[in-house]
Amino acid sequence: MNHAIAAPAFDPALIARYDTAGPRYTSYPTAPQFHTRFGEAALREAIRQSNEEPIPRPLSLYVHVPFCMSPCFYCGCNRVITREIAKADRYLERLYREVELTAPLFDRDRPVRQLHFGGGTPNFLDLPRMRELMESLARHFSFSSERSREFGIEIDPRFADGGYMRGLGEMGFNRLSVGIQDFDPAVQQAVNRIQSVEQTREVIEVARASGFVSASVDLIYGLPKQNLDGFDRTLTEVIALEPDRVAVYGYAHLPDLFKAQKHIDADDLPDPATRLALFGRALERLSAAGYVYVGMDHFARYDDELARAQREGSLQRNFQGYSTHGDCDIVGLGVSAIGRVGDTYSQNARDLTGYYAALDAGRLPIARGLQLDEDDVIRRALIGELMCHGEVDMRLFGARHRLLFDEYFAAELARLRVLADDGLVTLEGCMIRVTARGRLLLRSIAMCFDAYLHAEEAPRRFSRTI
Repeated sequence: MNHAIAAPAFDPALIARYDTAGPRYTSYPTAPQFHTRFGEAALREAIRQSNEEPIPRPLSLYVHVPFCMSPCFYCGCNRVITREIAKADRYLERLYREVELTAPLFDRDRPVRQLHFGGGTPNFLDLPRMRELMESLARHFSFSSERSREFGIEIDPRFADGGYMRGLGEMGFNRLSVGIQDFDPAVQQAVNRIQSVEQTREVIEVARASGFVSASVDLIYGLPKQNLDGFDRTLTEVIALEPDRVAVYGYAHLPDLFKAQKHIDADDLPDPATRLALFGRALERLSAAGYVYVGMDHFARYDDELARAQREGSLQRNFQGYSTHGDCDIVGLGVSAIGRVGDTYSQNARDLTGYYAALDAGRLPIARGLQLDEDDVIRRALIGELMCHGEVDMRLFGARHRLLFDEYFAAELARLRVLADDGLVTLEGCMIRVTARGRLLLRSIAMCFDAYLHAEEAPRRFSRTI
């Protein structure tokens, strides 16, 4: 099956009108709905049920390494700033304990087809520590031997060199995600991240020579001191690196939530029109260079697995964004890590004190989570179809979930018709289709079907949709 998806149309006036705060829908329900009533016992039961399914799902491991050598002022991730490597040893001791407690809960014949190291800065761990961690994971879980497995890691090029990347290749890593954000010196100074093009190029080129089959890079627009000329130069350098995927994220300035952002002077941030133009320039340049707009903030080469999966209708979405392995149960390991097993979500303690205390007491460090109800499952499927494929066949969807679509989603369709009047979607017969004008506003379209968003009196704090 080949899904023809419209290339996005950049309409600044329309986008500005819809540029409100909203969820990213890496999960539905979204993380603010997680609660402390979901704990270790609930997760153990979810895993038991998943083992007993007729065809148990393969596994995806997410490993969180929270440490960073220095703070990037824009960052909203869960991280610990330190240059003290001994802190990693104390953390790894608990992480191994979590692996030993968690792995036996899953049937041994469930293969790990995807592994992702995030942070923080995963390459805070030197090669001996990284090797020991990978050996521990391989002992306790069944790593897939298939060539299609994805073992990925996020790298800060300021703290990695060619020798480090060769070592990762020898351990089996085959996918690389590199943070760039912006190469403009003034922007780098303003966000406390000085990183050269040469450092970045070395990491990517050596990784490719060491068996890595995919390299992606991250950019951020809306940072302090950014302007169109400087960002245009960054895009030229990025395109010359020839990454397989490019993520272009919008900066969310929430200094009340993220302490590091207090170092950023709000007066240095680009105004709304410039911020929007920065994304427009990225869309223009990347499209001209042969990248396909997959959705949200993701671009991929036409022959990349993400773009191919979207054309074939198999693209899915999870906590790492768009994925070709969305059929896996996700096992979250490490402080603040989020997992997804069956129709549940779970999150570990978000601070080291709580994470360590649980494991020292012999308990899984689950702090909160959620058991989805039938309505959650239905809406998760619908939002996933919109975000990944840009269309929903209401008749087939209703039959699949045993509901009358027009009745079940009457209020939602009323909200959607307002967007249809603005040309974001079309409602023709039994089909909802996202238009070229609507492709950059997928979050706004999905929000029409978010039951929690419309039930809350006080809206949650989310990043802006563009």
